Amino acid sequence: MRIYDLAMTHQLDADDFFIHRVQQHCAERGLNFFLIEPVWAEAFYEKLSRGKVGARVLLNMHSEHHQPEELYHRLVNLAFERKIQVIDPPDVARAAFDKARLHPRLGAAGFDLPYTVIVPARPVDGFALTEADFAKLGSPFVIKPGMGYGKRGVILNATSLQDIARSQRDWPDAHFLVQERIVPRTLDGSPAYFRVFYVFGSLWFSWWNCFTDRYATLTAQDMEKHELQPLREIVCRLADLTQMSFFSSEIALTDEARFVLIDYINDQCHMLTQSANPAIGVPDDIVAGIARRLVDGVQRLIRQSG
Repeated sequence: MRIYDLAMTHQLDADDFFIHRVQQHCAERGLNFFLIEPVWAEAFYEKLSRGKVGARVLLNMHSEHHQPEELYHRLVNLAFERKIQVIDPPDVARAAFDKARLHPRLGAAGFDLPYTVIVPARPVDGFALTEADFAKLGSPFVIKPGMGYGKRGVILNATSLQDIARSQRDWPDAHFLVQERIVPRTLDGSPAYFRVFYVFGSLWFSWWNCFTDRYATLTAQDMEKHELQPLREIVCRLADLTQMSFFSSEIALTDEARFVLIDYINDQCHMLTQSANPAIGVPDDIVAGIARRLVDGVQRLIRQSG
């Protein structure tokens, strides 16, 4: 039986910088590494099911939580059943990824969230919002699929529940979140909208322009100047609540000085670098730091398991 220290599911060629850094840090620590890219995924699944291959840790950078029959979804579940340490365990990741399931937990824990009504996909026609709901939502409001990602199915200019049909065409789902639209304040000419990456207790902060998708590193000087320290507390509390080891979150700072949690848990973060795609890429130094910290975490998991 061939045992890898770290196996990683991945299918995005655009993330080569991240993949190479993970491989490099594994080599520096004497850890052997296998990339389960699409050409090898079926064979790896088959050999894992027959006990011909295994791993001490599986870093899941691609599986479709909403598609139980999808190959990577089945592979991650099988790895977990085989007692492989998965980052993050499928039950933990799916509970955190599903916005409709996570939203009530966040509200009960005191996070500042957009006003939200959770609507079942079927039957939408039998679900009604009250006048009070519409007053709190404002117009236009936002519709999001409960298990969507990558902006697919997100409607930013909804005016009635009938707009859920527009969302369903792009992303069929069991539940949809109907939310007030949060507008960030402007700081130094940019929207005060942030993406924070959490990796095994370490955090990386970035400006993320929600209108253009462009990133910029949020410096310590920025944090102090604009009094953005609550970003750290919010994301650490989120990690404690969900028990996730690797995720990103989106937070907006409003004119009323509210730090509003917008996109709760982004699992399987895309690590496309800014040098590869300046328009939507993550700053290279952040990607490099995350790759190193992930391998640090993998090494610690292996040592703890003996």
